[in-house]
Amino acid sequence: MIHPMTVTGHYETQDLAGRVARAMDAAGIGSGPIQWSDTAPFDQFHVRGAAATEELAAALAPEAGSRVLDVGCGLGGPARYLASVYTCQVTGVDLTPSFIDVARMLTERAGLTDRVQCMQGDALDLQFGDGAFDHAWTQHVAMNIRDRDRLYREIRRVLRPDGRLAIDDIIEGNGQPLTFPVPWARDAGDSFLLSGDAMRQSLAAAGFAELSWTDTTDAGIAWFAEQQAARASGTPGPLLGLQITMGHAFQGMAANLASNLAGGRVRIVRTIVRRTA
Repeated sequence: MIHPMTVTGHYETQDLAGRVARAMDAAGIGSGPIQWSDTAPFDQFHVRGAAATEELAAALAPEAGSRVLDVGCGLGGPARYLASVYTCQVTGVDLTPSFIDVARMLTERAGLTDRVQCMQGDALDLQFGDGAFDHAWTQHVAMNIRDRDRLYREIRRVLRPDGRLAIDDIIEGNGQPLTFPVPWARDAGDSFLLSGDAMRQSLAAAGFAELSWTDTTDAGIAWFAEQQAARASGTPGPLLGLQITMGHAFQGMAANLASNLAGGRVRIVRTIVRRTA
């Protein structure tokens, strides 16, 4: 993996907690209880937002009460979704301290502290015992991780036998150079995409058997096109959006990702794998 400080330096932005508080106040949810869906516009930090989370959860189909590890949990949006809709016990881990601070605040506001725990940690050195979780989950995280074999081995270690891992990730496309910056990296030195074949080989080598593999690139391209059309129409932008999480630079990053998707330079996949014996 690139040095943890490089990763946190990319994702840390000035006064994240303050920006979140001001945006929520402007949207009319500045105080009192909230639902997971209230904050989905900015805490579902991946292409297609809550829709992608809902589809990944349906593919994983976690049992009520199951223990789920969210690797790279960000602000905890997917964790709160799993806890609310599937009544899972979710532990989220993320490198970025400000993300964890906001994740804990939002989880408390949502009344889910009995089901969701978020903590700072390294995906390559998970501080949990062997077999501690029934399932694991990761969305748009592995692009920052050079040592993909170690990532998958470490996730496998903390899963029970036959536990499942749900992945929604961006992968290498046609091999052409990407346009930077993108949401996960400011330049090529911080981006570690794998081809679909290489990702599958790494998962298999770590001890996972593939249950499903779905390419969702076209849906991602359509999602970006809808957003662009809304901006072109002059419709005011939403009070709550991903710019809250990443600051004003995010608009350019998102535009480059849309261009990379449309140009075939990257693709998006959803896969469910099972820990083998």
